[in-house]
Amino acid sequence: MARKTAPDSSRRSERSRRAILDAALELVGEVGFGKLTIEAIAARAGVGKQTIYRWWPSKAAVLFDSFLEQSGGAGAEITLLDTGDIVADAKDVLRATVDTMDDPKYALPTRALIAESQSDPELGAEVNARVLEPQLAAWTGRLRAAQEAGQIAPDADLRVAVEMLVGPIFHRWSLRTLPMSHAYADAIVDQVLGGIAMPPAPTPAPVATPGPTDS
Repeated sequence: MARKTAPDSSRRSERSRRAILDAALELVGEVGFGKLTIEAIAARAGVGKQTIYRWWPSKAAVLFDSFLEQSGGAGAEITLLDTGDIVADAKDVLRATVDTMDDPKYALPTRALIAESQSDPELGAEVNARVLEPQLAAWTGRLRAAQEAGQIAPDADLRVAVEMLVGPIFHRWSLRTLPMSHAYADAIVDQVLGGIAMPPAPTPAPVATPGPTDS
């Protein structure tokens, strides 16, 4: 008689978790955060709502974990390209940021989380600690490398420079009234990094050569 193997509860739990996260992302794109419900997520994922409440306290918490999974996973190390040219690298990253924020798959859950975090201090702290600060720290690390390479002035405030680089993109994205583009991203980099770049070394004065003397 064939021996039956016991069901793998951890594998079943992971399938359910993945289905819940996928359902939350799908539904927030279809109905928006305001109309999103735990019941709807459970129905779409094919699980009971108590399964969701066993892992998450609210629909915002579910959506946040969905967002993290989509972005590469919680705790994923963030690094920025380092080719040795800080201007080119910063433009590449900001251009990619513009493309990502223009993608509805990313934009819809992000807007929902930002809006909800304004009235939910605990969620706001989570978003800040697990999403915003790691990104800003990665930017700061890249600028510090450029500073150590002599491309950025030694007295530049790197945290302020980072906020000046990424802040305008989020500002335009939040307002939705002005377009974002690669050209706009490039202009930000030129303005900010141009202001903190090391000045060119002075050209040495020509050495005077003695002229002919009368004998």
